[in-house]
Amino acid sequence: MNLFVTLKYLVALDDHRHFGRAALACHVTQPALSNAIRALEESFGASIVKRGRNFAGFTAEGDRVLVSARRILREHELLRQDLSSAAESPTGELLIGAVPTAMPIASRFVAMLQDRHPGIVPTLRSMSSVELETGLETLALDMGLGYAERTADSSAHRRVIAQYVEHYFLARRGVPGQPRRDDMPWAEAATLPLCLLTAEMHNRTIIDRAFAAAGAKVRPAIESNSTVTLVLSAQTGRVASILPGSLLDQVRGQADIEVLPLVEPRIEVPIAFLVHNLNPASRTLGAALEFAQDPQWLAHAGAHSGIGALAASVSRD
Repeated sequence: MNLFVTLKYLVALDDHRHFGRAALACHVTQPALSNAIRALEESFGASIVKRGRNFAGFTAEGDRVLVSARRILREHELLRQDLSSAAESPTGELLIGAVPTAMPIASRFVAMLQDRHPGIVPTLRSMSSVELETGLETLALDMGLGYAERTADSSAHRRVIAQYVEHYFLARRGVPGQPRRDDMPWAEAATLPLCLLTAEMHNRTIIDRAFAAAGAKVRPAIESNSTVTLVLSAQTGRVASILPGSLLDQVRGQADIEVLPLVEPRIEVPIAFLVHNLNPASRTLGAALEFAQDPQWLAHAGAHSGIGALAASVSRD
């Protein structure tokens, strides 16, 4: 039994919560992955995985093994990076999570980071805020792009690196014959058929909070946990969508789409990279953190989020 390979199988099973998908991610057959984990259980003399017709989670012993597995694999990766790359030429993997509304900015970040450091191989995953925070705690992630306000009530040791401010806009198909508007109050937006993210998403919590501050209640016409649905619903249906500024590039330049800043109140939500302070920084993470604070990158992120994105859209119309 190759211990490192088996530990990778175990971590993949935790990431994917499914034997078949974990095997695909590891480029092995499902029986090979299952047999390796059974061999690990035999070596420890303890059951690690709850087995039924489908994956049912980990036993208490399995949870302890999983924590150690992630730490062992991380230490192995840190040592490998330290031995195989110089500080100015980092080489290795980098695992980044981002909340769905921040994915457009996160995608730009990993592309520009990889262009600057071709030896870095980033993996970017779209995650809910809870999944992102859990990933940082369990070492499943090196860094995460999410809502800075969620760290205020957290006892976790997290470093917060501010990136940009998220503003909110109403996007809908233009109404023929109506004069051009500069903005829309939240109370008025509540009267429209809306497509919103589902209740478990932190973005929805922010939006509901804004409606409450405006003294309005909203019953969405469509709900989804996908930001793609927000954009396409506004483009093709009769509904309007509330979009964060990072998604405005998706509707920029479309003459039949009206985009209005939401006001009364005007909401501004800081978005930041989050890093667990207790995790030693690998060479790839160190390079990513340095880039995350680069003034040119921060200006680029600001230009594609919030009011800056709308200004660029209007200037092209």
